[in-house]
Amino acid sequence: MTEGLLERAMLLLQQQRYNDAEKILGELIRANPNDDYVLYLLSEISLHNENYARAEELINSAIALHPTASHYFFLKSRLYLGKEKITEAEKYITEAISMDPYQAEYFAFWAHIKLVRKKYSEALDIANQALALDSSHIFALNVRSTALLKLDRKEESFDTIAEALNENPNNAYTHANYGWGLLEKGETKKALDHFSEALKNDPNSPHAQAGMTEALKARFLVYRWFLQYSFWMSNMGAKYQWLFILGFYFGSRALRALADSNEALQPFLYPLVMLLFIFAFSTWIITPLSNLFLLLNPYGKHLLDKKQKISSSIIGAFLLISLLSGLTYFITGQDQYIILAFFAFTMMIPLSKLFAKPSGLFLGYNAVMFLSGATAVAMVFVKGILMEDLATVYLIGLVAFQFLANFFVTRR
Repeated sequence: MTEGLLERAMLLLQQQRYNDAEKILGELIRANPNDDYVLYLLSEISLHNENYARAEELINSAIALHPTASHYFFLKSRLYLGKEKITEAEKYITEAISMDPYQAEYFAFWAHIKLVRKKYSEALDIANQALALDSSHIFALNVRSTALLKLDRKEESFDTIAEALNENPNNAYTHANYGWGLLEKGETKKALDHFSEALKNDPNSPHAQAGMTEALKARFLVYRWFLQYSFWMSNMGAKYQWLFILGFYFGSRALRALADSNEALQPFLYPLVMLLFIFAFSTWIITPLSNLFLLLNPYGKHLLDKKQKISSSIIGAFLLISLLSGLTYFITGQDQYIILAFFAFTMMIPLSKLFAKPSGLFLGYNAVMFLSGATAVAMVFVKGILMEDLATVYLIGLVAFQFLANFFVTRR
């Protein structure tokens, strides 16, 4: 009876019918609370549902009952990667490998973690170890291809992904990965074909959905440039990213100071400073604004998740307020409207990370900035005075936000 139910639950899991499988596994665990394998399967379902706290509780219980099961540590590694706790994820995958060093899946996942950490040479070496155990391992081939692409060994990268497609021509992940490689190479149309093929094989693939979204937006020239810039930045190590960010920030300030102190250079430097400002500002808002265009498209809106729709709609609303306020200022000449336009315009920067991880941090940061800025602006309209303390909090928050956001982007 128990065996039959377990087999039924595992079949449902293979069919991705997680809710149905969870009901059966729930019955089994109530009958035998010390069944570590059922606890493991329930943890897998919680991980799929991104209920990380529940998944961790379940897998810890399974490990307590069976501490030498390497695949339990493998799941724990995947769990921590989902939580973006990379150090812990690497700790548990190496622990799983130490228990069972003959699983290509473990090495492939470890190589994937190295990719996330931007340690591309190490990722390639470990992916090769996985392929030494299983030369047709699809995930290892995909990771190897991505590592080679990041190491600027494009020809070998595309040879490897072609090998993965030969092994399994209908693998959604491989098609999506191929699409991302082509997108990075600037071949948008071919990338769209592979994302489309991936979604045909797996309509729920988040990797393919995200790729399709980016490929559709990349049909616009400006966004294509931004995407190439994003790939270029993301391929750098954290140290070099910070050098670029700090060099850009202080270089722009130095140019502006030079222009202020040298009248003869102003016709050349002021336009340059303005271009740098537009570039820096656009990198913050181009993603949510491009999502707004997709949201207005009857087909494109289906590629956006709920958070992307909310974020892009709010950014669009603030942009509209900024434009209308600026227009009103030029018509009426009343200073409070230019202050409102500045607030709505600059508020788009923190709003661009409204739902970014760590969860809650950026939501709270946005709330504080909005309250301080909106109150300062409201007082200008109501009493005709600018509350300097609140305005200062807002401006400091605006500058600090850019370093805070970059910290979380580059800390891997």
